[in-house]
Amino acid sequence: MNRYSVIPWPYAALFLCVALVGQEFLLRSFGAQPAMSESAYRVFVMTLGVASLALIVLPPRRMAYLLGFLVCAALMGWALWLQYGEGLEPCPLCMFQRVCVSAVGIVFLIAAIQNPGRTGAAFYAVLTLIIAGAGAAFAARQIWLQALPKDQVPACGMGLSYMMDTLPFTAVVRKVLEGSGECAEKGWVFLGLSIAGWTFVFFASMIAAAIALIRRD
Repeated sequence: MNRYSVIPWPYAALFLCVALVGQEFLLRSFGAQPAMSESAYRVFVMTLGVASLALIVLPPRRMAYLLGFLVCAALMGWALWLQYGEGLEPCPLCMFQRVCVSAVGIVFLIAAIQNPGRTGAAFYAVLTLIIAGAGAAFAARQIWLQALPKDQVPACGMGLSYMMDTLPFTAVVRKVLEGSGECAEKGWVFLGLSIAGWTFVFFASMIAAAIALIRRD
């Protein structure tokens, strides 16, 4: 069983209180217009909370990998429902994030089947760090685009399928990272975070869990 440093509950409660008060001040300072610092604060608070919860409830290694795979599958199912059920078309950055979610899910599924020891868990943690880290970078780029003032948002660009058919892969990646107008839209928001914000939270939490599983028997 993992052992973490114990934080007395009053300090944890105080930290939570300070975080919520800080968020309230930020919301009042920036008003209705989203700002990068406000978005970054929201993502940080949610990432801290979700990652901490994931580490607290982390099951044994094999079950954790299987649970991680199921979470990835559920996220992809939710993304497809938003696309085909709600009519929210994914932008190029969204598509790259979907690829990373699927890849992390495959890594977790293989790990669940193999049920590795500590050395194997370290290998899968590195894979998760690389793939989820790339996904987090795509999500962070989209969060930044969504926080831009409307007059600074880039114009809408080519679709991902068209770029894949006409441009080299490196050029496609560069174009996607540059962003476009459709990537700056917030089609779905929950607790103040867009899809990109929650995707970043997911990737960061999966990285934390994969690293913790190295020492989890």
